[in-house]
Amino acid sequence: MFELVAYEVDGRVATISHNRPESRNAESRQLLDEMDAAFRQAARDPAIGAIILGGKGDHFSAGHDIKEAQVSRSNFTVEERWEYERLRYFDYALNILDCPKPTIAAVQGACVAGAFMVANMCDIMLASDDAYFSDPVTRTMGAAAVEVLIHPWVLGQRKAREMLFTGERVSAEEGHRLGMVNRVVPRAELHATAQAMAAKIADGPEFVLQLVKRSLNRTADIQGLRTALQAHFDTHQLSHVSEAFRKVRDSGLASAIRTGKAS
Repeated sequence: MFELVAYEVDGRVATISHNRPESRNAESRQLLDEMDAAFRQAARDPAIGAIILGGKGDHFSAGHDIKEAQVSRSNFTVEERWEYERLRYFDYALNILDCPKPTIAAVQGACVAGAFMVANMCDIMLASDDAYFSDPVTRTMGAAAVEVLIHPWVLGQRKAREMLFTGERVSAEEGHRLGMVNRVVPRAELHATAQAMAAKIADGPEFVLQLVKRSLNRTADIQGLRTALQAHFDTHQLSHVSEAFRKVRDSGLASAIRTGKAS
């Protein structure tokens, strides 16, 4: 049914994995469409009690598929870009946040930009000891961070500013210290740890878990989460008509990413 995500069921746990390891699990249009469909499938299935989001191979995901964007979307109008990114980046991410079933992100290796967004939409995050988190978009792409500005909500204002202004990585251990990551485990134990936790959660009363999750989401919304995310999405779109982004686009998006990595 799916080509670029893997959908696996073990007991009452569904695992949805980025499945482009040869491309560091870059999130192409097809992969994002399939991931959203997979989450909807798991949410509808009464036999599933919890969902794990992971990545096949060495990395959770390197984020947005920049090569695809350069080929197919570099000349989008403002309206075309807004509609594409609203659906596949913003709405799909919030669909994970609003999934009625508990979700666990199991992160190894790179978790960058767009992948940082989707991982942080999950209720719980587990990370391998070699995992790292990064959002270099402000520095390398001339854009106002990624579409879903979840950073200050999961890292705190100070660390979010440092991460976005410098483009530097946050390690799994630092993410744990700051409260973004629930547990850090050896890479070899990541899948088993996530599976065991998900199975324990799935064994709980489904309706009660759904109600608790709704209340927790509403608590964040009362504090302004959803309004802040929506406001930043529009700001992010505005940054695509800036002179900085024009220069990056004209020189090649992939080239900008390589330059950013080198620096």
